[in-house]
Amino acid sequence: MPAVRVAMAQINPTVGDLAGNSAKIIDFAVRAKAEGANLVLFPELALSGYPIEDLALSKDFLRSSHDALAKLALDLATAGCGEITVVVGYPGFAKKPTSWAIGQNKAAVIRSGTLQSEYAKHHLPNYSVFDEYRVFVPGQDLLTFEIENTKFGVVICEDIWQNGGPVADIAKSGVDLTLVLNGSPFEVTKTDSRLALVQALAKDQSTAVAYVNLVGGQDDLVFDGNSFAVDLTGKEVVRAKQFAEDLVLFDLKTKKELSATSESASQLPEVEQVWNALVLGLGDYVRKNGFKTVVLGLSGGIDSAVCASLAVDALSAKNVFGVGMPSKYSSEHSLTDARELAKNTGLNYSEEPIENVVQAMMTQLPLDGLAAENLQARVRALILMGLSNQDGHLVLTTGNKTELAVGYSTIYGDSVGGFAPIKDVEKGLVWELARYRNSLAKSSGQTPPIPESSITKPPSAELRPGQLDQDSLPDYEVLDRVLELHIEQKLSASEIVAQGFDSGLVESVLKLVRSSEWKRRQGAIGPRITKLAFGRERRMPITNTSN
Repeated sequence: MPAVRVAMAQINPTVGDLAGNSAKIIDFAVRAKAEGANLVLFPELALSGYPIEDLALSKDFLRSSHDALAKLALDLATAGCGEITVVVGYPGFAKKPTSWAIGQNKAAVIRSGTLQSEYAKHHLPNYSVFDEYRVFVPGQDLLTFEIENTKFGVVICEDIWQNGGPVADIAKSGVDLTLVLNGSPFEVTKTDSRLALVQALAKDQSTAVAYVNLVGGQDDLVFDGNSFAVDLTGKEVVRAKQFAEDLVLFDLKTKKELSATSESASQLPEVEQVWNALVLGLGDYVRKNGFKTVVLGLSGGIDSAVCASLAVDALSAKNVFGVGMPSKYSSEHSLTDARELAKNTGLNYSEEPIENVVQAMMTQLPLDGLAAENLQARVRALILMGLSNQDGHLVLTTGNKTELAVGYSTIYGDSVGGFAPIKDVEKGLVWELARYRNSLAKSSGQTPPIPESSITKPPSAELRPGQLDQDSLPDYEVLDRVLELHIEQKLSASEIVAQGFDSGLVESVLKLVRSSEWKRRQGAIGPRITKLAFGRERRMPITNTSN
């Protein structure tokens, strides 16, 4: 059979922006046609953005999506792409709605200005960050179509992660290339499992596979792209970039004969993947929600330094505003480190000492102990929110996953903000990210953004004389490991103790986790990078006296 040139269009849509997403789809289709493509494959729900959550329950939204798809088909033909086949994900009405849902997660096959056929996702995930079974109706049928005597099958994301359904029928249908539309969020180490799964599918069903994934940030999710194609032996033929839009092409002559016609990207080291995921998640949240600038407190510590560096990489220095807010307990090196960070990165920097405001509050409402300490954090929050209201900045809160887990923050104080860039980053990884970003700068002949003393000095909230984090918390290396076992691996106290940890320490840490749920429930969202982040996938009761 003659070779069919397939293009995988890895795009970054915005949820709800049907017109903008359509324009992006047309642009990539035109580019693919110029490269000689016969078929262009787009990701899951590329037309609407993903996930659409309860928008799937809106008749108006589904009707708008249906109309946008019809217009897209005509506009593709007008743009000169009528003779190529475009496969794109979109939400549409179900022929047989259920008592709980009216729409389906679909793939449309467009050619010659019309909708030729469509496929509805069979397996609707209802775990982790996914809630599709509640908002979509499952599909029933397998979709195949032909181009140049080459047979293509279509499935969507979760369909290849579950046994049975359309995947079981691929071999029987004689499919040459299986097209998989995906909205698969990033998490550390997940890319390896995707490849292994697709390789197994190719071998078991005797089919080559094109796996195209979304890229971009959507609320607390980050999609890393990383699309790829394999032949029926599981050999990888081409791979798209991570964390960037991309168009990659390959020629399909037979199931065994796939050849890349565009440059293949390489997999990034793990710490670089995490950094890029955080930058993409932060940048897209700011841009897609209409903000231009961000503001954050700069304490001279490691967390605010990493957050500021992420913001500069995501938005450029001119759009990042850092504020030093020293109290009478702030050490001189804290201000020095904050100023050095501002100089190294080029961000906008100002200082607002808080002592006069704190004293005015203490005169009005005499406080002591922890209440007096927390007042300082809340005064800083007032300053940041005031600047936000005045200048339209989005406030970034700088807490990390370890602190959030045990409640080591002041509610309405250092936890204030609209987005938390390192919310899913444990403390040890914060230091690792700082070292990575500095080494990246050094390797390219630039000034490292993060002062070395911010990395090496003992962390402190500086709310009382000589205060250190370790006065209240176990060593971070031990704490991070206990929390990872409990939160991500879901081990009980006894199971963690069995791995060699002190029982008293474990009980005290888990008690802190339970008693801090009310704080986390009120916290800002942030980009998810682990297999279990605080937020939509970990739903624990606030009132909880369990052991």
